[in-house]
Amino acid sequence: MKRATLSDPPRFTLTERARGRVTLTADTGAIAHVFVLEEDVMRFLLLPTGVVTSPPSWAIAPGAEDIAEPGRDRMSTEDFSCPDAAIAGEDGVLRIETARLRLTIRLHGLHCTWEQRDGDGWIAMAADRPTQAYDFGWWDGRAHHYVARQPGDRFFGLGDRAGDVDRAGRRFRLTNLDPMGFDAEHSDPLYKSIPYLLVADAAGRCHGAFYDSVADVTVDLGRELDNYHGLYRHVVADAGDLDLWMIAGPDPLAVTRRFTWLTGRPALMPLWSLGYSGSTMTYTDAPDASAQMAGFLEKCAEHDLGCTSFHLSSGYTSIGDKRYVFHWNRDKFPDPAAFVTSYAEAAVRLVPNIKPALLRSHPRYGEVASAGLFVSDADGTPVEAQFWDEVGSYLDFTKPEAARWWREQVTTALLDTGIEASWNDNNEYELWDSRARFAGFGAPCAAAAMRPVQPMLMMRASRRAQQEARPDRRPYVVTRSGMAGLHRYAQTWSGDNRTEWKTIRYNARQSIGLALSGVSNSGHDIGGFSGPAPSPELLVRWVQAGVLMPRFSIHSWNDDRTVNEPWMYPEVLPAIRRLMALRQTLLPFLYDLLHRYHTEYEPMVRPTWLDFPGDPLCWAESDDHLLGPALLVPLVCEPGVTMRSLRLPAGADWIDVWSGERAAGGHMITLDAPLDGPPPLLARAGTAMLVDLAVGGWRPRPYQRGLWLFPPRAGAFACDALEDAGDGDGPVDRWRLSGSADAARIDVTLGREGPGTIGDGRVALLLPPGDRRTLLVNGGEGERVTIDGRDGVLLTIRPGEHPR
Repeated sequence: MKRATLSDPPRFTLTERARGRVTLTADTGAIAHVFVLEEDVMRFLLLPTGVVTSPPSWAIAPGAEDIAEPGRDRMSTEDFSCPDAAIAGEDGVLRIETARLRLTIRLHGLHCTWEQRDGDGWIAMAADRPTQAYDFGWWDGRAHHYVARQPGDRFFGLGDRAGDVDRAGRRFRLTNLDPMGFDAEHSDPLYKSIPYLLVADAAGRCHGAFYDSVADVTVDLGRELDNYHGLYRHVVADAGDLDLWMIAGPDPLAVTRRFTWLTGRPALMPLWSLGYSGSTMTYTDAPDASAQMAGFLEKCAEHDLGCTSFHLSSGYTSIGDKRYVFHWNRDKFPDPAAFVTSYAEAAVRLVPNIKPALLRSHPRYGEVASAGLFVSDADGTPVEAQFWDEVGSYLDFTKPEAARWWREQVTTALLDTGIEASWNDNNEYELWDSRARFAGFGAPCAAAAMRPVQPMLMMRASRRAQQEARPDRRPYVVTRSGMAGLHRYAQTWSGDNRTEWKTIRYNARQSIGLALSGVSNSGHDIGGFSGPAPSPELLVRWVQAGVLMPRFSIHSWNDDRTVNEPWMYPEVLPAIRRLMALRQTLLPFLYDLLHRYHTEYEPMVRPTWLDFPGDPLCWAESDDHLLGPALLVPLVCEPGVTMRSLRLPAGADWIDVWSGERAAGGHMITLDAPLDGPPPLLARAGTAMLVDLAVGGWRPRPYQRGLWLFPPRAGAFACDALEDAGDGDGPVDRWRLSGSADAARIDVTLGREGPGTIGDGRVALLLPPGDRRTLLVNGGEGERVTIDGRDGVLLTIRPGEHPR
């Protein structure tokens, strides 16, 4: 075989056609596999040495909730439809075409051009840069890919990177790190590694590009310039193969849903996981931790604040000033089961912090080391790494016996006390020792070759322990670190943010980046985790933003050891109480979004351009985003603001949720944004929100189902909403509403599909404040009601009832 040179690069020929795969072989021994997996999904796997060097995939799980060990075989086409593709070749060019996607390959040098169907024609998606797009032995042996960059290209995704949603012009290092107190505008790297790009051209036409690598990856999106190669973007993985998945658009929402599906079905969490979750390191670090924890419940009751869970920080595991996973400090918590029961009686679930490393002084370190369960070197000696206040060793979850040990500890130390959930923390696996090796399910490899797989396997083991202990309930796992596909197992958050005004803005953009990367069920530490205590004004604005995120937790480790609590500033407590009551009102709406994420791969938090790609002004960076497809959230991210101006996305009419005022899309409006009022919110005309009309507070009230209607000025509209019992595998009810409106009246038909799993079928249909049109439901006026300034109709719909 010849050696490739820059002047004579490899020459490829088509050597094999199989179901879903075309194989090209070079005169150097290099192999390129093109997988035709769906009409809109192709995959390009380049093996410069002719053999697969990447470990099995833990990212690709089309529509699945889990992946079997040892991971997905890199050559597998299982679970894909593998449609027939037209394949033609002449003059050294090969073309592979489906109904949606076309790949043209120049065989001498391997130059790829990707196109996607747009109407009746084809438009460019991406093309390798003309010069040396890949490394065929003339550089450093890493997996390089250079793609030509066009003026106006925009890049989104990459998980929860810092800064603006559009990543153009920047460079990112994707390796899992614990940057405590990170700057949400500038810090890099962060906690997660998701090498996925949603690429938009100047016209807003999109496609997806996922590099399925679990090595350290560097992504350069135009920061680097080189006179000899033209404009380009560059992705390089430090180990393994180039494994590129391309998803055709051009619709950005369709691409986002497809990538979410490709990396697995999002976990359906229990309803309680969407409620307020308290937390702070201060309580469990205190010598009187049990009294501190009891005091939290007392304060919630005193101030009538609803709470559904508490994230129990790692101080409960302490011996002295250090933390020892699965160890209960009996001085602080003499009877863990009784402590758990005290919270359960208050309907507050405990979510205990667990860490995947044991300190050298851990009472069970020797036992675990003797069993060979730690990440080790080639001789089997546990590798040590800095971890909190001492060095320790990480468990190797690529050893099935280590995952089994972990499940046993989760069960005996936590679940057997009555705990129902787990908080997987400090799981970045910061192993920088080049001797560290993972067992790899029998195929050992350098730890650096698959570091982010470990947090994935950790959350998988934690989830399985819950499933085995309580098969009738849905698991709840939350993780700080992870990779593509983490949404199959866990909820997440942006990590240990810093208390600054700008963090509200950039945390929201982190949530958007995560959602575009398939991970929608996320949130942030409200009030800031690290740094000074927030001012009263900053705390209120942060809570306003937080109640409109899937995960809502107030958490802190302030420099002065104060605690971010809802009641920390009496002067703003009434405003925070109202906001937390609003969160309880919105729980059915958020749960509906979670259901759609689980079943239809619909992102929960989304940029406005995802639903309005034809509006060029929506593509600009802004402090506005959508929660679901129909609720527009304008954030307040600066001090002293009492009014909020924004431009409404064109293509829809919008209704102020609180005043009922209407405005046409494409126009600038100004909303009141008082510190002591609800957050600015606008609903898309023609939609509805499922809400709980019971007055929110400490003691759960019986569910009072409501539908906030936002009918158009005139014309037909239709919408639906999902609900179930909130846990377990019971049936799902779907409420379907259709109707028409004119200047005088709104005539709607409402039906309920399903057996009726929650509530008594009573529902209040409520119009926006100030909308005095006559509301007719199912042919009649029903019982007229007015609730919180909204006029409406109260009626009962039996399960399976389909009026008219």
